[in-house]
Amino acid sequence: MNSVSEAELWVICPVCRKGNPAGTRFCQHCWGALIPQDSPITAEELKEVNRRREAYLKRKKVIRLAIIGFTSLAIVACIYLSLRNFTDTVFKPLEEVNSNPLPGEWTMFRHDLFRSGSAGPGSILPQGTLKWVFSTGAPVHSSPAVADGIVYIGSQDYKLYALDAETGAKRWEYETGSWVESSPTIANGVVYFGSNDGGLYALDMHSGEKLWDFKTRYPVRSSAAVANGVIYFGSDDYYLYAVDAGEGTKLWSYDTGSPAVSSPVVANGIVYIGGGGGYSYALNCLNGQRRLRFRTHYAVFSSPAVSDKTIYFAIDNGYLYAVDGMARTWLQEHGIRPYWAQLWAMMPWLPQPPLQSGFLWSLQMGRGETSSPVIVGNILYMGSDNRLVAVDLQSHTVLWEFETGGAVRSSPAVAGSVVFVGSTDGRLYAVDAATGEKLWDFLTGDKITSSPAVANGVVYVGSHDGNVYAIE
Repeated sequence: MNSVSEAELWVICPVCRKGNPAGTRFCQHCWGALIPQDSPITAEELKEVNRRREAYLKRKKVIRLAIIGFTSLAIVACIYLSLRNFTDTVFKPLEEVNSNPLPGEWTMFRHDLFRSGSAGPGSILPQGTLKWVFSTGAPVHSSPAVADGIVYIGSQDYKLYALDAETGAKRWEYETGSWVESSPTIANGVVYFGSNDGGLYALDMHSGEKLWDFKTRYPVRSSAAVANGVIYFGSDDYYLYAVDAGEGTKLWSYDTGSPAVSSPVVANGIVYIGGGGGYSYALNCLNGQRRLRFRTHYAVFSSPAVSDKTIYFAIDNGYLYAVDGMARTWLQEHGIRPYWAQLWAMMPWLPQPPLQSGFLWSLQMGRGETSSPVIVGNILYMGSDNRLVAVDLQSHTVLWEFETGGAVRSSPAVAGSVVFVGSTDGRLYAVDAATGEKLWDFLTGDKITSSPAVANGVVYVGSHDGNVYAIE
């Protein structure tokens, strides 16, 4: 140290970490005090200190830029996910996409968005006279679909049948690996139906030749809906599937968390379906993105009907629900609302928890419901317990009730001024839509859980006696 002159020695400022000539009292860079001074260092040591300082500052800058970058990306990602999951800014549903049929088609369970169960001219109404009967080899729970003069219906003898609508003669049959309880749908010359062997089948509607099949892991009791070249259906493996109608390839699937027995409907670019785990769902039909997860607490086995943008469905504890079909579930809604309600109950001065997203109104109908509603104007008809019930959708009140001799698990069909419905007492009933008075009934050999279909003045229905009936 003695061999080095004082001018060649430097001290490091404790504030800015820059070098100053030895003997300096205040830093020439930041005016920080240098007294008492640390041990002076040589010029070569100062260069090393400066090098380390510059490297440190460079690393600090890189880290700062990285933090800013990652923070910005996180903010952008949060904004994107919020827009994607809770608004229509990113993926707006195509409102023109729906599963309503073209003339000569039957593109969903019960034919159309209203679930009317009726196709063809309604000027001639059935009067209760047997036209023909066709015997299958087992009970018939599947509901008929009628298109181009052919009645399509499944049976628990593992087969789907195509019957001549005029004579009841068999056109063709197709055998699957298990019961066919799913109801067929028809679009673009193809009939689609599910089987309890886990498959969804696509057959040529005129020849019965298989075009393709799509396999799931468990029974397919849900009936498919066809919209814009896509087949939507549920499976007991808990999934709602969207499958290309032409190729039979999966486009997307959504886990409903429970058996998806309900039959979907597509309206305003949204697919609606009930779940067995106490929720009803609304998904973007293009990509399966969830929009609404509506909590019912009880299973939803019935299939939703749509009027304008309102969805109507019944749940297993006997309630009928009306839900805004365009609503969206907010973030962690079903996790937050119970705690919010508890806090509000203990501290009433807090804001009251909002109603569940989408909820419009509900009505107690009876006990468990599996019958699906049908809508005609401002009137909704559905089975409840052992009754056929008419509900005014404006006043939310029951207009009339018609009592049958058994449980009504069949979904009603409406043609003109008449409502048709089956009962587990084995009878098909025709009831005046305005008054609820019985016009006639037809007795089969066993209970009816199949839902009737009306076309060209004839009502078709299956029975657990193994027969398909045509009544004019």
